[in-house]
Formats: sequence, C-alpha cells, structure tokens
Amino acid sequence: MVEYACFYCRKTVSDEYTKKRVRCPYCGSKILVKPSIIPTKVKAR
Repeated sequence: MVEYACFYCRKTVSDEYTKKRVRCPYCGSKILVKPSIIPTKVKAR
C-alpha cells in the first residue's frame, strides 16, 4: 500500500483515495507527493 502526502498541508492520503480523485481530501490541493524514506546512518563500534 502506497501512501502519498499533500504538498501543502502535509497530511497523508491513502492510495485508495487517489484511485477516485487527484485532490487532497483535506485542503483540496492537486499536488500529491510520495514521501521518500530518509536513510539512517549507524556507527560501527
């Protein structure tokens, strides 16, 4: 399941909703982005 985030209000929008509409259900924006995963660095001991 892929989740998108609204570019303006930053709330998450499920992919089930994006199959029906292309607007944010919270603020009405047409720009939805797929948030990227930020890698974390772990120091070796």
